[in-house]
Amino acid sequence: MTNDNLDSKILDSEKIDFEQIWHSINRYFWRIILLATLVTILVALIVISMTPAYKASTSLLIESDQAKVTSIEEVYGLDSSKKEYFETQYEILRSRYLAEKVTERLNLSAHPVFNGENNKGAVYDNLVDSVKQQMREWLPFLPQKEVDVLNPKQQENVYFETAVRNLMSNLSIMPVRKTQVVNILFVSEDKEMAAIIANTFADLYIETYLEAKLTMTAKATSWLNDSLQGLKSKLDVSEKKLSEFYETEQLVDIDGVVGLAAEELQQRSEQLLKAQNNLKTNQAIFTQINAKNVSMDELSSLPEVINHPSIQNVKREEVLANSKVSELTEVYGPKHPKMISAKAELASIQQSLNNQIRSLISGVSSEYRIAINKVNDLKNEVEIAKQEYRKLTSLENKRRALQREVDINQQLYNSFFTRLKETSELGGFETANARVLDAAKVPREPFKPKKSLIVGAAFAVSLMFGVILALVMDALNRGIRSVEDVERKLGQRMLGIIPWQPHKKSANLSLRHFFNKEHHTFSEAVRTLRTSLQLLNIDKPSKTILVTSSVPKEGKSTVSINLAFAIGQLSKVLLIDTDLRKPSLATQFDLPGFQPGVANLVAGTHSIEECIVTDEVSNVDVLCAGTIPPNPQEILASDKFKALIRSFEADYDHIILDTAPTQAVSDAIVVSNLCDSVIYVVRADSTSDKIINLGLSRFLQIGHRVDGVVLNQVDLKKAGKSGEYSGFYDAYGYTTYESGSKSV
Repeated sequence: MTNDNLDSKILDSEKIDFEQIWHSINRYFWRIILLATLVTILVALIVISMTPAYKASTSLLIESDQAKVTSIEEVYGLDSSKKEYFETQYEILRSRYLAEKVTERLNLSAHPVFNGENNKGAVYDNLVDSVKQQMREWLPFLPQKEVDVLNPKQQENVYFETAVRNLMSNLSIMPVRKTQVVNILFVSEDKEMAAIIANTFADLYIETYLEAKLTMTAKATSWLNDSLQGLKSKLDVSEKKLSEFYETEQLVDIDGVVGLAAEELQQRSEQLLKAQNNLKTNQAIFTQINAKNVSMDELSSLPEVINHPSIQNVKREEVLANSKVSELTEVYGPKHPKMISAKAELASIQQSLNNQIRSLISGVSSEYRIAINKVNDLKNEVEIAKQEYRKLTSLENKRRALQREVDINQQLYNSFFTRLKETSELGGFETANARVLDAAKVPREPFKPKKSLIVGAAFAVSLMFGVILALVMDALNRGIRSVEDVERKLGQRMLGIIPWQPHKKSANLSLRHFFNKEHHTFSEAVRTLRTSLQLLNIDKPSKTILVTSSVPKEGKSTVSINLAFAIGQLSKVLLIDTDLRKPSLATQFDLPGFQPGVANLVAGTHSIEECIVTDEVSNVDVLCAGTIPPNPQEILASDKFKALIRSFEADYDHIILDTAPTQAVSDAIVVSNLCDSVIYVVRADSTSDKIINLGLSRFLQIGHRVDGVVLNQVDLKKAGKSGEYSGFYDAYGYTTYESGSKSV
């Protein structure tokens, strides 16, 4: 299948769906209009009785940055730069506290619109309470409710609470987006009061803010005064303690004394460190000198000896003397006077060197002992300096603590004193956080109800509801009411449509109705059915035609009789009643109850001439069911019945068999094996498609084809308005029918 064909089919299906919706709406059109009209009238009556309400609006600008006379922001505790500040102000405007103040100022508890006396709901409640009380009086066994009698004060409280609730319920606070403006809206039946209340809310909001501001300022002033007295006492006590400390310790400038002590301790510590280093040096020399078996050469080689200045001088003289002896040795002999003099000088220098070393060693021992004594003395002096420094430091810490306490108390006192002065200055200064931009005016037109809009909306909604209800009812209806239903729900072809004819519900349609010229439409519909059968089986004409339905009261016998009349106008026809359980042909043809028929022929008790009756008006032969047998299905399935039908086929052009409903018994299924065509009668808009499909499926199970469906008792007037059968009737020319027809 190509995409074009697929799209074409989809469009066709959508068109059919829209047509079906239109047919459903058209079918219930006047009911929908009636429903919409009644609902609209009811809503209009209710709207007319409604009391109009008026809305007044006051625009208020809430300042985010207020004028600051002094730095006393901490007293108020609100940061106006934050978003929460504005949200808080909106909640204050909506608060019960503000509503109570408005109620008190305007005395709304005495106003009938607000205290509930003029409330229609209250009137209704009172009426209901009265009815309940009367019922309790008439029926004393019912639980009795004690009636509370309110004194004037309690009644006044009730009025006040009612007025506050009504005030809050009709108030709306609407902030203007991205601005600091907020609209105060109030709705009331009294248009003048609506404007007054909106303005009063704005005024009282500003006044309440100023009152709260002044109250907090007064409280802050009182608290600061009380706190200042306590701080003054603490400051005096701390100053007295500091003064007594100076007198007790006899101090003038303890900071300088502590500094001198620190410097002295540092000097003593440095001297002690140097003395200890000197002691270590002398101790090392002293230890080496006093070692056992130490020669003079070893002592002279000690670094401390070699590096001594006096030793170094003698060493230089010794070097010069040795050089001189060496030079003279090369010139003179050992006994030469110069040589002897030079050696004597060298010996004298060496002797002096030894004496110097001995003297130095003796001095080292003395210096070591002196160094020890000096270190000990300095240690004592350092310890004394430390004790003095610790004493002075302790005094300094105590003084600092006392001074710190004085400073803190002084700072607190100064701070509180400054705040007290600021608060005192603010006591007489009032600055509001909001101002009125546009005061509310008395509204001219009511805010609600919008009567024309409500009535129009009621009509539109009720009309829509009616359409939806019609579609739902149509969707829930499982009956067959159109050609599309036959094809879509049953999967069968439409053979014909039999219009509904007015008659008594308790009686069958008149037997000769087909021949009545006043009911031309009915006759033509039956002839159309006859033509459909002839065209359907044009190659092999159907001689034996079975007519059945799903359930009783669908008109299968009426269709069988009138189809026999229509075919009888063209050929020889035999009408057989094979419903051996509840036969009806004998009754409709006014034949006696004992008239023999099918059961008698099969049983062999009567001849064919005795059983077949010819209707003189239609020239149709009629074979009734005869005596009701105990085993009808066995008779219909017998070979004798089959032979009987075959014998009739030789004598008649067409044989029409009226059988029992398929959902009641299986007789129609049995008889269908002997028939060429099966016609299934369906009562329009009555039998469920599920039941019909069950009946049709029984023929399919035995492999017998159903030629088509005859839709019986169709209301052509309603069908003509909805267009459900227009296509079918147009095809056969039955759209127009005589005005004299009484079809409903």
